[in-house]
Formats: sequence, C-alpha cells, structure tokens
Amino acid sequence: MKVSVIAQELGATFTGEDVEITSITYDSRKVSEGCLFCCLVGLVSDGHTFAAQAADKGAAALLVERILPIDRPQILVPDGRKAMALAAACIYGHPEREMVLLGVTGTNGKTSTTYMVKSIAEHAGKKVGLIGTIQNMIGDEVIETGRTTPESADLFALLRRMADEQVDLCVMEVSSHALAQDRVYGIPYRVALFTNLTQDHLDYHKTFENYLNAKKQLFSQCDIAIINHDDPHAERIMDGLVCPIYTIGIHTPASYNASNIDIRTSGVRFTLRTAKGETTTITLHISGLFSIYNAMGAAAMMQQAGFGLKEITAGLEALSGVAGRLQSVNTGDRGFSVYVDYAHTPDALENVLTTVRGFSTARVIALFGCGGDRDRAKRPLMGEIAGRHSDYVIVTSDNPRSENPDAIIRSIEDGVKKSGTPYVMITNRREAIGYALDMLDPHDILVIAGKGHENYQEINGVKYHFDDKEVVEELLRERE
Repeated sequence: MKVSVIAQELGATFTGEDVEITSITYDSRKVSEGCLFCCLVGLVSDGHTFAAQAADKGAAALLVERILPIDRPQILVPDGRKAMALAAACIYGHPEREMVLLGVTGTNGKTSTTYMVKSIAEHAGKKVGLIGTIQNMIGDEVIETGRTTPESADLFALLRRMADEQVDLCVMEVSSHALAQDRVYGIPYRVALFTNLTQDHLDYHKTFENYLNAKKQLFSQCDIAIINHDDPHAERIMDGLVCPIYTIGIHTPASYNASNIDIRTSGVRFTLRTAKGETTTITLHISGLFSIYNAMGAAAMMQQAGFGLKEITAGLEALSGVAGRLQSVNTGDRGFSVYVDYAHTPDALENVLTTVRGFSTARVIALFGCGGDRDRAKRPLMGEIAGRHSDYVIVTSDNPRSENPDAIIRSIEDGVKKSGTPYVMITNRREAIGYALDMLDPHDILVIAGKGHENYQEINGVKYHFDDKEVVEELLRERE
C-alpha cells in the first residue's frame, strides 16, 4: 500500500516521495524493510528520538507529530496513537470489518466473561478469536500475549490473521489502559459489556474519575451496550450514551435478571430471564456470585449479537473453568482444599473470599501479596479485606517489580492489623505457600490470590518462572 493512500485515509499530508508500505510498528526494535514507523510520545520516552534508528533499519516512512530532519517520507498527524490505529486498519485491509467484534471492560470479570462468550459461540458452530489477559487464541491455537489489550498496530495485525483464518467472532478484553491510550481506536464493537468498577490502576489514571471515564469510552464505539446495573457506577457509565442499552442485575431491575440462585462448591445454578422475556436454568461449573454476573453478561452479549437461548445455555454449561479463576488444585486425599485465584484488587479479593467462606465448613486461610510499581492505596485495603473474610492471613510477595517486597508487605500489614485476624508475613512466596500447606487441617481451605494464571514473578525487572498451582503440587509431592 502506498504511503499516500494511508495519508489520505488519515486526512493527513505527507512529505517526500510516495513509497510502498508493507507493515507498521511503533517499536524500533521490530522495524523491518518497508514498514511505517510510528513515533509515539509516551510517559517515559518519545518515539521521535528513535526515528533515525528506525530509518537505518529500513523503515520506509515515518508517522510523526512533528517533521523530523530525516530523509524519509513523513505523515504529519496531531495525535500519533489515534493515527497509528487508523493507519494499521488501513495497512491490514480493515480486518475489523470481516468479523463480529465484542468487547468486555471492567475491573473484574473480563477474562471469565470472554471465555464464556467463546464457549457459547463455539457450541453454536462458530470459529472464535479471543484477545485477553491469559492468552490470545484463534480457534484452538494459543498465541502468547504480553498485555491484556495489544497496541493498535499489533491488534490490527492479529485481527488480520484472524480474518485470514476465517474467524466469525472475536471477543476481547478491553483494559482501561488500552482505552486511555487509543489502542482500540476505530474498532467497531457490535456489543460491549461493562462488568463492574472498583479501585485499581490509580497509579496510572491518578483519579477514580479518570479511570471511570476511560472505561466509559468503550461505549462510544459500540452498537449495543450491556451494563451491570447492580454496580454503583452503572448510572454514570450509562449517562449520555447514544446506543441502545441493556442491563444485567440481581438486586436491581434489569433487562437480564438472575433468580433462584444456588451457590455450591462445585459451581452455581440459577434461572436467567432475558430481555425477550424468555427463561432458562443454567448450571455453571464455576462457583461464586460473581460467576453469575459474568454469565449474565456473556448471555446478554450473545443474545444481542444474534445467538439463541439454547445455544447460550449449552455454551455456558460446557465451560469447565478458567485458568487461575477460583481454580482448584488437586490435593489428593489430604482432606483440605487449595484454590488459586487471580484476585488482585480489593473487590476481587473480597468476592473470592466470601465465595469460599460460603461453602467452607472449617477455616479459610488467605495467602496473597500486592504488585510493586502499582496502585499503593489498595494495599492496606486488601489487607483488611483478607483479615475480615478469613481466619488466618499469610502476607507474601507478588510481583514486586522495582519495589522492595518487604515495604509492600508492610503496607498490606497496616490493613490486616485493623481486622484483628492472626497473620504472618513471609516474603518468599514459595516458603509462604509451604508454610500454609503445613498448617492446614482437614476441611480447611487455602486461597492463594493475586497471580492466578501467571507463571512468573517479576523482581527488579527480571521475570522468574513461578506458578502458584505448580508450586502447590510440587510442595505436596515433597510432603508425601
């Protein structure tokens, strides 16, 4: 594709000769011959400083916010991130127009909901693409991911690959970072879902208002909005939306409602009433009230996307679980239970612990930490929540990143102390898990929270292999 065509689609002008563009990138390390290099201005670095390096590596043209003294054609734009998204869509032949696109945003529940949507669509005979926290998928093919929502250049390349492989529907987690950074700019979502909003990512967004507004942005680019009406921020999300709105709820009037709720260790059973007045009984193999909200959100999205209630019910009931989401670890005949969960926000931790408390007949032991270089205000909140909803708390390290892990743990301790629940602080996560396993009695339940599906610990910029589930299984074998 000629750079002039890209500039025309962006409504921009370019300087220099008209050249052929074959790909697009924002990372100078990934520059290849014939690519359009996008000079993005970030919080830490300015991509314009890498433009000469990109040119030396073979970049055919530059997308810039200011003209540079470099002998390459340059497209001048006022906003590099938005322009990169539109340029990527153009370069990859608008793959977003070749499939149904569904988006899920919210603090918690995004991953589980997307897997529910995937299961429903596949049981209806569709080929599904999935973009999210755990991994990206094209049908059964797994593609590793480094972030919940890719940068727009990578996202459109992935969508092109999905379109070429005849994907019918793509469901994606849309993070607040992605929305604030225009990673999904120009994506036309058939249906978008708001799951909930609780404190998280204030290290980036600075204020809760900014966080809410980032989430709300998704609903300016969808045909139909699905909103969790039980969430206290629902009205603010819905205010001013011009698209049709459907709601889900248990405690408030909603388009989609759940009743006759039965929560057990093995899962949940409930009656779903839809916006069309139909009802169905659904048995999920994932426990917790939050699972019902996720299932309602998935059902509402899929019905509004044109799927039938029988297909929706069958797809939800076929899903056995989601990695790292209240995932049971095989403990043999030891008599106690261990669950691994990704809960890394105050609300998520409270949800998983209250769920476990609901079916526990003995003690609930909570083991968790908080990530470094992230929202510090939530650390004591999570400590207090862990203490309120468990009988014993083990505070340990999560992903300390560049922070001192002991300092993070002390911040959590401030909250645990308020609860009055006994606790211990063990910095080494493996040692902490071993300590927890040694203290378990028959019927006790250990909840290891914070990392879930993650298989690493990040310490001082280095990622070390660490999988909570694997560590539990290894330590149990050592104790045989």
